[in-house]
Amino acid sequence: MFISVLELFKIGIGPSSSHTVGPMVAAHDFVGRVREFLAQKPGAQAAQMAELRLRCTLKGSLAYTGKGHASERAVTLGLHGYLPDALVEEDIDALVTRLAEARQVELTENKTARFHSTHDIIFDLEAPLPEHPNGLVFELLDSQGATQFSKTYFSIGGGFISTRADVDDLVAPLEMQPSTPCPFPFESANEMLEMSIERGMAIADMKHANERSFISKTELNQGLDKIWQSMKRSVEQGLKAKGILPGGLNIPRRAQTLHDDLDENPEWANINDWLCAYAMAVNEENAAGHMVVTAPTNGAAGVIPSILYYLVTHKGVTDDQVRDFLLTAGTIGGLIKLGSSISGAEVGCQGEVGTASAMAAAGLCAVFGGTPDQVENAAEIALEHHLGLTCDPVNGLVQVPCIERNGFGAIKAYTAASLAIRGSGHHFVSLDRCIAAMKQTGLEMSSKFKETSLGGLAVSMTEC
Repeated sequence: MFISVLELFKIGIGPSSSHTVGPMVAAHDFVGRVREFLAQKPGAQAAQMAELRLRCTLKGSLAYTGKGHASERAVTLGLHGYLPDALVEEDIDALVTRLAEARQVELTENKTARFHSTHDIIFDLEAPLPEHPNGLVFELLDSQGATQFSKTYFSIGGGFISTRADVDDLVAPLEMQPSTPCPFPFESANEMLEMSIERGMAIADMKHANERSFISKTELNQGLDKIWQSMKRSVEQGLKAKGILPGGLNIPRRAQTLHDDLDENPEWANINDWLCAYAMAVNEENAAGHMVVTAPTNGAAGVIPSILYYLVTHKGVTDDQVRDFLLTAGTIGGLIKLGSSISGAEVGCQGEVGTASAMAAAGLCAVFGGTPDQVENAAEIALEHHLGLTCDPVNGLVQVPCIERNGFGAIKAYTAASLAIRGSGHHFVSLDRCIAAMKQTGLEMSSKFKETSLGGLAVSMTEC
């Protein structure tokens, strides 16, 4: 399956791609389907549904950590017709307050449905849906409370969604496209390497050719540039911001102070310091509910921007190199998503920060001039050293340990690329085997450690 780099990297808002972006997209899609459903009803039948109500039930991880991840805000915004990329410049707090006060959703020109987020969004802590731990059940109810129309969605990580039908038909996520029209239809790292060696092409060039099967060169370059500029903005906004992060943990922003200290004392600064400052800046913005780029998730949004920002500001890499970085990183992210998962609720943080680190390592290695073998090796090294990483956010907030963890993910990415570029590209464990190991590790990991806040740091903090 083909996953576009412009789909893998999404511009949206924090704090979570699976718990905020995905539910918003699902809610938006459901309202569209409701409108189609009502349009197909004969006049007399439609008149019988004069008083309608919308309800959303969050299942599994969405129920356990949805409040800390602002899932109810996301559902409210989506039902009212908003999508994440349209909210970048919005005062979201004021918007959500206004929408909540309305207590209704406009369905058609002359028909509304009652919706009160406090009562009509249900956090169901019973057993999750069997298909995926991030389930959402939307319903259109009549005046008697009877369900007239219903749709089940799954937020499968990175802002991607699937319906139950998609899962049953093995066509998930929705944004994936068949690989057959592409000139380089690889579905594994091994196939990728074979094609690159056979054609004498860099991984970024093959990915570029695949993307060009669907969009023009101008559209692709503009999309990549927009992604980078959005990443850059989130770093710089985070480096300027002060104050306490929302949610009740009273966590102070640290990136601005850290960056100022590095600027004032450059002789004491090393690459780890800079990467941590840039990564933490992004994830503090994410925790505040501001604009970030899913890379490939919001919880891991700081890893790739921190590496890129360092390369641009400290090493002077060009726009073309930034595009090659993103194309290479997107290739690796697509392989991991296809072979395992990028959802913390499904495989833990190894699928989020671990994937981001592997993507960043591959992109960095490519910019360093690494061969395809070395790029694949860099991705494997970074992913291997995140295997088993749990997702146990304190209070269900994307703050502790998430913010600092992005800094460490960036450091591991840089280290992995450095090791790979100094090697031959040959190594004991292939990227494909590492991806398979991550998937199996995720399957065997207790749900306590997969974005439920029922174990690990989340519980230890509560006990203390």
